[in-house]
Amino acid sequence: MKLVLASGNAGKLAELQALLSGGGHDVRTQAEYGVADVAETGLTFVENALLKARNAARATGLPALGDDSGLCVDALGGAPGLYSARYAGGHGDAAANIAKLLDTLKDVPQPRRNAHFYAVIVLLRHAEDPQPLIAEGLWRGRILDAPRGTGGFGYDPVFLDRELGLSAAELDPALKNRISHRGLALAAMKQRLATLDKHS
Repeated sequence: MKLVLASGNAGKLAELQALLSGGGHDVRTQAEYGVADVAETGLTFVENALLKARNAARATGLPALGDDSGLCVDALGGAPGLYSARYAGGHGDAAANIAKLLDTLKDVPQPRRNAHFYAVIVLLRHAEDPQPLIAEGLWRGRILDAPRGTGGFGYDPVFLDRELGLSAAELDPALKNRISHRGLALAAMKQRLATLDKHS
């Protein structure tokens, strides 16, 4: 199956392509088809993922995978949540987003800095598909006092996997892809796709 990834985020694209490789799917990015990002006007992660996928499917005529994800901090009532990428104002300014998050949490002690990454991935077989495939993933952890590690992207340097004792930016990429919110959502989606392929 030829699929178009409805994202312009280089970090996400690298992870999604690595996770989908070997599944017999020809995965291309929307940029390869000249498709621009769509405005994320949804009020939930699922709505935003659907907006992205529908935009890509409509523009290319191909099945499209859209995803949306964010960091939800318990002590902040789930913020930055939907606005994770633009928490500090500019879209995708990871350093500014991290600085704002750490400043906001500066008086919150470690035991109360619980957080999770959430991801949802949707597949639309065509732009008007009334039954999108939807898969979710959740990665629980805690927000560090300062960034650690040089890998990953976004909030990875300040997100601690408590079981491993490492930040997401300190993890080997292959390990991160197995345990992360996006990795779990993609694994669930791959299972759905395999079932779909059997019946198509």
